[in-house]
Amino acid sequence: MKTALIILFGCILAAMVSVTTWASLKIPIWNAGPDVSDPWSVATLFDAYAGFVTFFVWVAYKEPKLLMKLGWFVLIMALGNIAMAIYVLRELARLSPDAPFEALLLKRRA
Repeated sequence: MKTALIILFGCILAAMVSVTTWASLKIPIWNAGPDVSDPWSVATLFDAYAGFVTFFVWVAYKEPKLLMKLGWFVLIMALGNIAMAIYVLRELARLSPDAPFEALLLKRRA
């Protein structure tokens, strides 16, 4: 299971970095123009940030220190799925090979 998750989130990270780089080379985000006001663009942004907040709730649950919670909040809101994939890969790297899947999801003990 751990290997499959590493592959999944490694692919998500690679895809997000690739598409973000591609889009940035096509047109900088600050030059995106009026298309950002399109109702579907707005709905997509709301959907994305709702997902970021949902993911952050799990991060806040797992992280024992307030400073780490705040740092991850900023990273997730700024980088979205890139930060989320990095967080999951970090958590998977910390997981011992014989740890059950629940250890990935549950709060670390102090």
